[in-house]
Amino acid sequence: MVFTYPWFLLGLLAIAVPIAIHLFELRRPQRVLFSNVEFIREVKLVTARQRKLKHLLVLAARIGLIVFLVLLFAQPFIPAPEQASAGGVVQVLLDKSPSMRQLGVNDQPVLEQAIDQATDLPLAFPAAARFRLMPGSPDLLTEAAFREAVEKLQVSGQASNLGAYLTQLPTGRTATGPLFLFSDFQKSGFSSRDLEALDSTQQVFLVPTPPKGAANVFVDSVWLDDGFVRAGVDLLLHIRLRNGGLLAAENCQIKLLVGTQQAAVFQTTVPMGQAVTTQVRLRLADARVQQCRVVVEDFPVDFDNTYYFTLQPAQEIQVAEVAAEEQLSRLYGNEPLFSYAYTNAQAADYRKLAAANLLIVREAPVLSDGLRENLRRAVQQGATLVVVPSGAASSHESYGQLFQELGMGPVQWQPVPSAGPVLQEVALPSAQNPFFRDVFAGANVRAGMPKAAPVLRWARTGTEVMRMRDGESYLAGFPSGNGTVYVFSAPLSAPFTDFAQHPLFVPVLYRLAMQSYQQEQQPAYRLNQQAISLRLPAGGQQGSEAVYRLVQDSLSFIPVHRQQGGVLRLEVPPGLRQPGFYSVQQAGKSLTTVAFNFDKRESDLSSYSAAELRQLIGPNRPNVQVYETGSGQTAAARYKATRVGVPLWRYCIWGALICLLLEALLLRWNRRPAPVPAAVA
Repeated sequence: MVFTYPWFLLGLLAIAVPIAIHLFELRRPQRVLFSNVEFIREVKLVTARQRKLKHLLVLAARIGLIVFLVLLFAQPFIPAPEQASAGGVVQVLLDKSPSMRQLGVNDQPVLEQAIDQATDLPLAFPAAARFRLMPGSPDLLTEAAFREAVEKLQVSGQASNLGAYLTQLPTGRTATGPLFLFSDFQKSGFSSRDLEALDSTQQVFLVPTPPKGAANVFVDSVWLDDGFVRAGVDLLLHIRLRNGGLLAAENCQIKLLVGTQQAAVFQTTVPMGQAVTTQVRLRLADARVQQCRVVVEDFPVDFDNTYYFTLQPAQEIQVAEVAAEEQLSRLYGNEPLFSYAYTNAQAADYRKLAAANLLIVREAPVLSDGLRENLRRAVQQGATLVVVPSGAASSHESYGQLFQELGMGPVQWQPVPSAGPVLQEVALPSAQNPFFRDVFAGANVRAGMPKAAPVLRWARTGTEVMRMRDGESYLAGFPSGNGTVYVFSAPLSAPFTDFAQHPLFVPVLYRLAMQSYQQEQQPAYRLNQQAISLRLPAGGQQGSEAVYRLVQDSLSFIPVHRQQGGVLRLEVPPGLRQPGFYSVQQAGKSLTTVAFNFDKRESDLSSYSAAELRQLIGPNRPNVQVYETGSGQTAAARYKATRVGVPLWRYCIWGALICLLLEALLLRWNRRPAPVPAAVA
């Protein structure tokens, strides 16, 4: 036992006072008054031995009272076996990710357990200590302010994993105080590499809040077979369910809702740690954005039971042909998915070029400066340009300038023999080429491949779509700005090729148009991603003065945004924490609806136990320790016992009160009032 203020022990000399009082009372005679014998009351005599014992007990009680009072001021305590940190700032990192909503062993959410542990933490430190709560305000908090801030913590879908927060911690001289980490320590969000970001001179205490083992079925992903959603057509929706819990889920009921109507309901069994994929057919009634939900009836883990996503029928793909005469109208005009427009190369309508997703420059005799500039601008903003060269030598110069402006570099033109072009066979494309996915299922390749006489070669390497038999490129794609440029090495008209009559012609031209379609809005977003991109509808207000809002019921957020062309980039506001549907509004008008969900990594409930954390830390990190709580032992009590010591002043107060009570009881024990002398008649 060690004393904080040992000089107060001089107060033990005051023990002489009750001893002197005791000796004085022994010498004091006792006087008994009585009158006539007939008026004497019956008095119970106390023997000398009993009186002596009582006096000794009273003396001991008085001496004990003085001793305990002196010890109270001397502040005795049992020294801690380990040395505490000398820093005055206590850093507390409390995990508030969605997985902290799962139940613990006492059927209490693990976040509430962590909050209870954190609020008791100031008991282990002196009143002058300051606390820094993370994630949150970097300001130093007093004990009262720290408790208030901890009790206000709520689960946030934007909470990152512990590794991201550990990299933001101060190091060096600023990391003087201990660091406490309260978390469930999911294996998907915490690893030994995260510990490498910690300062080796800082004391770190990992406080796991163990969850209760349960099954947890959640939606891993949803997708459609067709990338182009159409209204009034049966769509095949794939739903992949995964069990991230510690038990198998038997006969779990799943519901699919489109708007307010239930589109499908089914039951499935998902083994622990495995995934099950189900197909559901649905149909969209109109071209509006449809709010869809997959609801999983899963208990007791319910924070990820609803997966939100949107489905919007694809808009028409704008195709603009720039040529001397119109030839592709029948190709694209027969399909309602495309909107075809033609403009003459000599007097091009630049408005059609700006609105097009796919631009096809087909064998134009000459490309003017204005036409080249508008084509380059459209590609920079994300459009797809298909260039079909002309066989006339007079057009080579303007085409070469266009290729240089698009970043393709110099090209080489092939001379045309006087006897006419020599046709070569095009090689059979590879079925593994992503460009030809699902194309060969409808094309008869046994009829032979088309033939062509290339008039153009290029040095830049691009994405090869089709090649000639001799290995030279026939159709290749090159990135340029935010768009893509596809170049044919030969004209599409006779006598340079018979490709226009081949069965592959229509699928290839359709595929070029489909790849030009850019659906900026995704079916669903994560709450913890930084920004989302949306394509603005035509006719909407644009510019820096436009104000956009994310609205859900009574909640309204004004996100930081940036516009580039027709694409709007919105940063996810910090206050947007809960999943659901949010309407993107401008001037009170709803532009579209976006869906946000928790990060699916939060649904993987496998976490490290205290023993696994110690094994993860290893022997090379003596500054990192694991505090396993339970059975009424908190992290504050554990730290105080091992780092601060066990104070005994509370026991001194109880000892002094007991001695005072004992003295009072002894003085009143067997005490009778003195007899009153009777009056003489």
